Amino acid sequence: MRLLIIEDNQDLSAELADFFEMQGDTIDTAADGVTGLHLAIVNDYDAIVLDLTLPGMDGLELCRRLRNDAGKWLPVLMLTARDTLADRIKGFEQGADDYLIKPFSLKELKLRLTALTRRTLGIHPSSTLQIADLTLIPETREVHRGGKAIELTAIEFQILELLMRQSPRVVTRQNLEYSIWGDMPPEGEALRVHIHHLRQSIDKSFATPLLHTVRGVGYQLKPSDAVSP
Repeated sequence: MRLLIIEDNQDLSAELADFFEMQGDTIDTAADGVTGLHLAIVNDYDAIVLDLTLPGMDGLELCRRLRNDAGKWLPVLMLTARDTLADRIKGFEQGADDYLIKPFSLKELKLRLTALTRRTLGIHPSSTLQIADLTLIPETREVHRGGKAIELTAIEFQILELLMRQSPRVVTRQNLEYSIWGDMPPEGEALRVHIHHLRQSIDKSFATPLLHTVRGVGYQLKPSDAVSP
Protein backbone atom coordinates (compact mmCIF):
# COMPACT_ATOMS: atom_id res chain seq x y z
CA MET A 1 0.00 0.00 0.00
CA ARG A 2 0.99 3.61 -0.49
CA LEU A 3 -0.24 5.49 2.56
CA LEU A 4 -0.36 9.11 3.66
CA ILE A 5 -0.15 9.64 7.43
CA ILE A 6 -1.31 13.09 8.55
CA GLU A 7 -0.42 13.33 12.24
CA ASP A 8 1.16 16.19 14.19
CA ASN A 9 2.53 14.01 17.00
CA GLN A 10 6.02 13.34 15.67
CA ASP A 11 6.63 10.29 17.86
CA LEU A 12 3.36 8.65 16.80
CA SER A 13 3.89 9.57 13.15
CA ALA A 14 7.36 8.04 13.20
CA GLU A 15 6.07 4.91 14.95
CA LEU A 16 3.34 4.47 12.34
CA ALA A 17 5.72 5.09 9.44
CA ASP A 18 8.26 2.57 10.80
CA PHE A 19 5.55 -0.04 11.39
CA PHE A 20 4.05 0.20 7.91
CA GLU A 21 7.42 0.38 6.16
CA MET A 22 8.40 -2.85 7.92
CA GLN A 23 5.24 -4.36 6.36
CA GLY A 24 6.48 -3.33 2.91
CA ASP A 25 4.23 -0.27 2.54
CA THR A 26 5.30 3.10 1.10
CA ILE A 27 4.68 6.00 3.48
CA ASP A 28 4.45 9.77 3.18
CA THR A 29 3.83 11.90 6.27
CA ALA A 30 2.54 15.37 7.00
CA ALA A 31 2.48 17.18 10.36
CA ASP A 32 -0.19 19.78 9.55
CA GLY A 33 -3.47 19.93 7.70
CA VAL A 34 -2.44 22.25 4.88
CA THR A 35 0.56 20.11 3.89
CA GLY A 36 -1.51 16.95 4.28
CA LEU A 37 -4.25 18.22 1.99
CA HIS A 38 -1.70 19.27 -0.64
CA LEU A 39 -0.04 15.85 -0.62
CA ALA A 40 -3.41 14.08 -0.76
CA ILE A 41 -4.45 16.09 -3.82
CA VAL A 42 -1.25 15.92 -5.88
CA ASN A 43 -0.36 12.26 -5.19
CA ASP A 44 -2.16 8.95 -5.58
CA TYR A 45 -2.50 7.04 -2.30
CA ASP A 46 -4.30 3.83 -1.46
CA ALA A 47 -5.51 5.31 1.85
CA ILE A 48 -5.02 8.16 4.31
CA VAL A 49 -4.58 7.91 8.08
CA LEU A 50 -5.87 11.26 9.33
CA ASP A 51 -5.63 12.78 12.79
CA LEU A 52 -8.45 15.12 13.74
CA THR A 53 -6.51 17.69 15.77
CA LEU A 54 -4.00 19.28 13.40
CA PRO A 55 -2.34 22.69 13.09
CA GLY A 56 -3.30 24.81 10.11
CA MET A 57 -6.45 22.87 9.25
CA ASP A 58 -8.19 20.24 11.34
CA GLY A 59 -8.93 16.76 10.07
CA LEU A 60 -12.65 17.36 9.57
CA GLU A 61 -12.05 20.36 7.32
CA LEU A 62 -9.30 18.53 5.46
CA CYS A 63 -11.56 15.58 4.77
CA ARG A 64 -14.40 17.85 3.66
CA ARG A 65 -12.14 19.72 1.21
CA LEU A 66 -10.62 16.49 -0.06
CA ARG A 67 -14.08 15.12 -0.89
CA ASN A 68 -16.06 18.18 -1.91
CA ASP A 69 -13.43 20.50 -3.43
CA ALA A 70 -10.80 18.11 -4.79
CA GLY A 71 -13.17 15.24 -5.61
CA LYS A 72 -10.79 12.61 -4.20
CA TRP A 73 -12.56 9.50 -2.90
CA LEU A 74 -9.74 7.31 -1.63
CA PRO A 75 -10.34 5.67 1.79
CA VAL A 76 -9.79 7.89 4.84
CA LEU A 77 -9.36 6.39 8.30
CA MET A 78 -9.65 8.98 11.05
CA LEU A 79 -7.34 8.46 14.00
CA THR A 80 -8.27 10.46 17.08
CA ALA A 81 -8.61 10.68 20.84
CA ARG A 82 -12.16 12.05 20.45
CA ASP A 83 -14.35 9.13 21.43
CA THR A 84 -17.90 10.45 21.68
CA LEU A 85 -20.67 9.34 19.33
CA ALA A 86 -21.09 12.95 18.17
CA ASP A 87 -17.41 13.10 17.19
CA ARG A 88 -17.66 9.85 15.23
CA ILE A 89 -20.77 11.03 13.42
CA LYS A 90 -19.05 14.31 12.47
CA GLY A 91 -16.17 12.33 11.02
CA PHE A 92 -18.42 10.14 8.90
CA GLU A 93 -20.45 13.15 7.79
CA GLN A 94 -17.30 14.79 6.40
CA GLY A 95 -16.46 11.69 4.36
CA ALA A 96 -14.41 9.42 6.61
CA ASP A 97 -14.63 5.70 5.81
CA ASP A 98 -13.50 4.38 9.18
CA TYR A 99 -12.68 5.69 12.65
CA LEU A 100 -10.15 4.41 15.20
CA ILE A 101 -9.84 5.72 18.75
CA LYS A 102 -6.47 6.39 20.40
CA PRO A 103 -4.86 4.43 21.98
CA PHE A 104 -5.12 1.68 19.37
CA SER A 105 -3.45 -1.50 18.24
CA LEU A 106 -1.10 -1.19 15.27
CA LYS A 107 -2.29 -4.61 14.13
CA GLU A 108 -5.92 -3.45 14.14
CA LEU A 109 -4.99 -0.31 12.19
CA LYS A 110 -3.20 -2.43 9.61
CA LEU A 111 -6.17 -4.81 9.28
CA ARG A 112 -8.65 -1.97 8.87
CA LEU A 113 -6.54 -0.26 6.21
CA THR A 114 -5.97 -3.51 4.35
CA ALA A 115 -9.72 -4.15 4.30
CA LEU A 116 -10.47 -0.63 3.07
CA THR A 117 -7.85 -0.69 0.31
CA ARG A 118 -8.71 -4.21 -0.84
CA ARG A 119 -12.28 -3.14 -1.48
CA THR A 120 -11.28 0.11 -3.13
CA LEU A 121 -8.73 -1.56 -5.42
CA GLY A 122 -11.59 -3.42 -7.00
CA ILE A 123 -11.76 -7.14 -6.29
CA HIS A 124 -15.14 -7.14 -8.04
CA PRO A 125 -16.77 -8.77 -11.02
CA SER A 126 -16.73 -6.31 -13.91
CA SER A 127 -20.35 -6.53 -14.99
CA THR A 128 -22.53 -3.45 -14.70
CA LEU A 129 -25.23 -3.56 -12.05
CA GLN A 130 -28.56 -1.84 -12.64
CA ILE A 131 -31.68 -1.34 -10.51
CA ALA A 132 -34.33 0.86 -12.16
CA ASP A 133 -32.42 3.96 -13.38
CA LEU A 134 -29.51 3.40 -10.97
CA THR A 135 -26.33 1.87 -12.44
CA LEU A 136 -23.03 0.87 -10.84
CA ILE A 137 -19.88 -0.18 -12.72
CA PRO A 138 -17.54 -2.02 -10.31
CA GLU A 139 -14.55 -1.95 -12.64
CA THR A 140 -14.47 1.85 -12.94
CA ARG A 141 -16.29 2.62 -9.66
CA GLU A 142 -18.85 4.77 -11.47
CA VAL A 143 -22.36 5.30 -10.18
CA HIS A 144 -25.14 7.03 -12.12
CA ARG A 145 -28.82 7.57 -11.57
CA GLY A 146 -31.04 9.03 -14.26
CA GLY A 147 -27.91 9.92 -16.22
CA LYS A 148 -26.47 11.92 -13.29
CA ALA A 149 -23.03 10.95 -11.94
CA ILE A 150 -23.02 10.25 -8.19
CA GLU A 151 -19.88 10.48 -6.04
CA LEU A 152 -19.63 8.03 -3.13
CA THR A 153 -17.03 7.28 -0.49
CA ALA A 154 -15.36 3.86 -0.54
CA ILE A 155 -17.66 2.53 2.19
CA GLU A 156 -20.81 3.94 0.56
CA PHE A 157 -19.80 2.38 -2.76
CA GLN A 158 -19.29 -0.98 -1.08
CA ILE A 159 -22.68 -0.82 0.67
CA LEU A 160 -24.44 0.10 -2.56
CA GLU A 161 -22.73 -2.65 -4.53
CA LEU A 162 -23.65 -5.26 -1.93
CA LEU A 163 -27.29 -4.11 -1.80
CA MET A 164 -27.53 -4.08 -5.60
CA ARG A 165 -26.10 -7.58 -5.89
CA GLN A 166 -28.60 -8.85 -3.30
CA SER A 167 -31.60 -6.88 -4.64
CA PRO A 168 -34.46 -7.19 -3.94
CA ARG A 169 -33.49 -9.30 -0.91
CA VAL A 170 -33.13 -7.66 2.50
CA VAL A 171 -29.54 -7.50 3.79
CA THR A 172 -29.29 -7.53 7.57
CA ARG A 173 -27.34 -4.93 9.49
CA GLN A 174 -25.08 -7.69 10.81
CA ASN A 175 -24.24 -8.91 7.30
CA LEU A 176 -23.53 -5.40 6.07
CA GLU A 177 -21.26 -4.62 9.02
CA TYR A 178 -19.39 -7.89 8.60
CA SER A 179 -18.95 -7.35 4.86
CA ILE A 180 -17.49 -3.87 5.46
CA TRP A 181 -15.48 -4.23 8.65
CA GLY A 182 -15.21 -7.97 9.26
CA ASP A 183 -14.97 -8.88 12.93
CA MET A 184 -14.00 -5.33 13.95
CA PRO A 185 -16.94 -2.99 13.28
CA PRO A 186 -16.46 0.55 14.65
CA GLU A 187 -18.38 1.47 17.76
CA GLY A 188 -21.53 3.58 17.55
CA GLU A 189 -23.74 4.27 14.58
CA ALA A 190 -21.22 4.10 11.73
CA LEU A 191 -23.41 1.97 9.46
CA ARG A 192 -26.47 4.14 10.07
CA VAL A 193 -24.50 7.29 9.17
CA HIS A 194 -23.16 5.73 5.95
CA ILE A 195 -26.67 4.54 5.00
CA HIS A 196 -28.01 8.05 5.62
CA HIS A 197 -25.39 9.60 3.33
CA LEU A 198 -25.94 6.93 0.68
CA ARG A 199 -29.67 7.58 0.73
CA GLN A 200 -29.04 11.33 0.35
CA SER A 201 -26.86 10.64 -2.69
CA ILE A 202 -28.99 8.15 -4.61
CA ASP A 203 -32.55 9.05 -3.56
CA LYS A 204 -32.85 12.66 -2.42
CA SER A 205 -33.01 14.28 -5.86
CA PHE A 206 -35.26 11.62 -7.39
CA ALA A 207 -39.00 11.00 -7.21
CA THR A 208 -38.83 7.25 -6.51
CA PRO A 209 -36.79 6.00 -3.53
CA LEU A 210 -34.74 2.85 -4.05
CA LEU A 211 -33.05 2.39 -0.67
CA HIS A 212 -35.46 1.06 1.94
CA THR A 213 -35.08 0.40 5.66
CA VAL A 214 -36.68 -2.78 6.95
CA ARG A 215 -37.14 -1.87 10.59
CA GLY A 216 -35.42 -4.19 13.01
CA VAL A 217 -33.83 -6.23 10.21
CA GLY A 218 -31.69 -4.26 7.75
CA TYR A 219 -31.84 -2.63 4.32
CA GLN A 220 -32.83 -3.41 0.75
CA LEU A 221 -32.45 -1.76 -2.61
CA LYS A 222 -35.38 -2.17 -4.97
CA PRO A 223 -37.98 -0.22 -6.94
CA SER A 224 -41.07 0.40 -4.84
CA ASP A 225 -43.12 -2.10 -6.85
CA ALA A 226 -40.59 -4.94 -6.65
CA VAL A 227 -41.47 -7.95 -4.55
CA SER A 228 -38.96 -9.21 -1.96
CA PRO A 229 -38.31 -12.96 -2.03
